[in-house]
This record gives sequence, structure tokens and C-alpha cells, in this order.
Amino acid sequence: MVIPDLKSAEEKAQPEEIITGAMRITGVKMTYYFICHTKLWLFSHNITLEKEHDNVNIGKQLHEDRYKRDSKEITIDQTISIDFIRKGDTIVLHEIKKTKSMEVAHRWQMLYYLYYLKSKGIKATGEINYPLVSKKEDIQLLEKDESDMENVINDIRKIAMGRMPPPKKIRICQKCAYYEFCFGDEL
Repeated sequence: MVIPDLKSAEEKAQPEEIITGAMRITGVKMTYYFICHTKLWLFSHNITLEKEHDNVNIGKQLHEDRYKRDSKEITIDQTISIDFIRKGDTIVLHEIKKTKSMEVAHRWQMLYYLYYLKSKGIKATGEINYPLVSKKEDIQLLEKDESDMENVINDIRKIAMGRMPPPKKIRICQKCAYYEFCFGDEL
């Protein structure tokens, strides 16, 4: 996915606007931006179909089974929801993911969490855990990521406040909870 061109300073999202603006930006919205703009728009308009979806439930069960000792689901400002945090010399945010198939979206979700916490004066790093394949990815927020993040946040707002983008069939659609909503007439 191509990141939109940098915007002028007036158009950039300011940290306080993330939670106080017309459209709250959450980690889920950040992920959906990199997966499917239609899904992002639907979710932004409270059309949520994933609560009972098998893939979501499998992910939740994996989290419960593999990381029993760690605190679960730390939610901050009803905006970001971190799977768990470990504190040592530094604060490390952890996200548990079932597969690496949406690795770019997972990375941007973690970058958003780090960006959000930095806007509150909290320095942290991130780790995305893929327990089914015994892999992990360390994430650090770089200056370039911050300027790109501001553009992504603005783009998410534009998508969410605009008209619903038409669905585009991609390889992950058939596993998506929104599949019938988007392509039910083709079934």
C-alpha cells in the first residue's frame, strides 16, 4: 500500500485530535485501513460483523491459551487496546496475531499504538507475536513513521466520513466477516 503524499502542517492530525476529533482513530481502524477501505468504512459506521466470526474467536482463544500470565487487553482512552504490556528497562507493548498474512496491517497497528502513547509522553517499543509460527517482530517508532502516520490518520478520517468505498475482491475476502455483506449477491 502506498502512503499518501505528506500534507501541509495545517492538514496534519495533531495528537489530541486523535481522540477528540469528529472521528476517533482506533487500532482496529488503523488495521482495516491497510486491509480494506470498505471494511474500515463499515466499522467506522458501527457495522460490526466480527464479534461471532470464527477467525476472531480463534485469535482470542490463542491469546488466552498462550499468554495466560500476562495482563490482557489494556485499553487506553477507548482508543487503543493492547493485548498485554511487559515492563522492564523499557515498556514493551505486545500484540498477538494468528498469522502473518496481514503483517503490514499488524505493523501499522503497533506503530499507531507507539505513536499514540508518545503523544501522551510515554516512550515504548512494540512486539508482534505470531505464536502459531513461533515468530515475533520488534517494532520501533521512527521519525519517518510519525510523518507517514499523520497522513494515514488523515486518510482514515476522509474514508470514514466519505461515501462507502465499493468493495474490491482480494485474496482474504472469503475469510472476512464482511464477505456476505460485500459480495452476497454473488453467492
